[in-house]
Amino acid sequence: MYRSHNCGALNASHINTEVTLAGWVQKSRDKGFMIWVDLRDRYGITQLIFDEKRTDKAVFDCAKSLGREFVIQVKGIVIERESKNANMTTGDIEILVSELNILNEAQIPPFTIEDETDGGEDIRMKYRYLDIRRNPVKNNLLFRHKVSMEVRKYLSDQGFCDIETPYLIKSTPEGARDFVVPSRMNEGQFYALPQSPQTFKQLLMVGGMDKYFQIVKCFRDEDLRADRQPEFTQIDCEMAFVEQEDILDMFEGLTRHLLKEIKGIDVAKFPRITYDYAMKTYGNDKPDIRFEMKFGELNAVAQHKDFPVFNSAELVVGIAAPACANYTRKEIDALIDWVKRPQVGALGMVYVKCEEDGSFKSSVDKFYDQEDLKKWAEITQAKPGDLILVLSGGADKTRTQLSALRMEVATRLGLRKSDEFAPLWVVDFPLLEWDEESGRYHAMHHPFTSPKPEDMALIETEPGKVRANAYDMVLNGNEIGGGSIRIHDRDLQSRMFDLLGFSKEQAQAQFGFLMNAFEFGAPPHGGLAFGLDRLVAILGGQETIRDFIAFPKNNSGRDVMIDAPSTIDAAQLNELHIQLDLKSSN
Repeated sequence: MYRSHNCGALNASHINTEVTLAGWVQKSRDKGFMIWVDLRDRYGITQLIFDEKRTDKAVFDCAKSLGREFVIQVKGIVIERESKNANMTTGDIEILVSELNILNEAQIPPFTIEDETDGGEDIRMKYRYLDIRRNPVKNNLLFRHKVSMEVRKYLSDQGFCDIETPYLIKSTPEGARDFVVPSRMNEGQFYALPQSPQTFKQLLMVGGMDKYFQIVKCFRDEDLRADRQPEFTQIDCEMAFVEQEDILDMFEGLTRHLLKEIKGIDVAKFPRITYDYAMKTYGNDKPDIRFEMKFGELNAVAQHKDFPVFNSAELVVGIAAPACANYTRKEIDALIDWVKRPQVGALGMVYVKCEEDGSFKSSVDKFYDQEDLKKWAEITQAKPGDLILVLSGGADKTRTQLSALRMEVATRLGLRKSDEFAPLWVVDFPLLEWDEESGRYHAMHHPFTSPKPEDMALIETEPGKVRANAYDMVLNGNEIGGGSIRIHDRDLQSRMFDLLGFSKEQAQAQFGFLMNAFEFGAPPHGGLAFGLDRLVAILGGQETIRDFIAFPKNNSGRDVMIDAPSTIDAAQLNELHIQLDLKSSN
């Protein structure tokens, strides 16, 4: 037995007990006649003491050789600590060591294994197995485990069955790029790694497994950012014989359960807003509603004056930044510079200070009088002391720019509080999006999403106006889950493929297995998938998912720890009948 207790278990009740501990040397303090060693495992730290007068000489001498991160086993008696440490769960005691066994020596680590480390992100990712020993990363992984277990418990209690689906599947042309896997046994043919288990969970519904879930890896070969990885984890769910309301109730219940069990927060029924309202009011389809700053459209009161910038704009729209009327010109100029950055792309910004005495001071006083600016304040719901920020231009572009500005102002004002949670549903998405470049429609969600029943007649006449029977769950400005009621009728699914530009042959080649399944009694069904990585990060008070993944990739999609992706042996390529054309890639 390597240990009788872990390093976070002992307290004053164990005094005079003989124990055996094992772990890593956090640090050692040698005073000549006395040596103290902090021994660490994932449960905590226990202080060891080696006393020249009370410890065997061979053991004492061995203790002098201990370095950081040595793996050791000790046996000793729990004694009361003279200088207690109230910040440690084991701070009342220490172990008077009688036996010491070095299980493994260690090189000096490339960064300190401390909560506040001196290691940059690159070096910590290269030595991720050392980074995991640090409390912040370790605790994030334990937090993820806790969330995953609560998800499994809730769904199992609701009658869901955990069913695995394949990782080696068929490549499909929709969505992001697939990761492909060559088949040695089938020359010139390839598997794809699943972007989601979408078609398989629908087939499970056809198979009669009316409540399915899976915490599953998914793969997308797309550009990366802080909240995106090439491989990610979904809480994938599907239900049969349900309507949209059934699914919203079920997974709203799951989210309320997680907020209660994980964060101790009770949340009432989630607000529901339409896609059109979200875009018009917040400029995006995943609004953060922890704060206000709703959009106010100003065309009716800002145009037809002598200000040509507004007169030529498709949209003039503003927000009221709370209690910012005291901003200096330098602070306002900083916001103007921020919206002019290439990432945002605005040409400029107009501002109005709503003074405490009810008057207004703006950057366009030459063109607008006090009565005009009062109307601006009414439309943007600005109060005395607020600062109105106005952008103009093409409608879609301007809404996107103002949405980015709204989030930036909220960040600067400290309104995006990580310990506050504001979930909502966004519903009634468009079923289709027209793509000018390809000259055809694309599915806003995926080609298996059902139209709203009341919009079904528009499919033949005005497909661009058809709303999807789809929904997204949004938490603190992040889409954490999305889904839809699926098409379960072969004729409707075939019509959808037509709208998306598939020929009959292409649809049969890519999705014939699903179309064929619909011939054998497919039930009405629908589902939802949560992004587990993002959900865990937000519940953990962060928006970056990387530290909640044990072995993440960097922004180039590389695992710098194992150096992947990498080249493979020529013999393997020959077995796969693959010849690399490196010249064309250069």
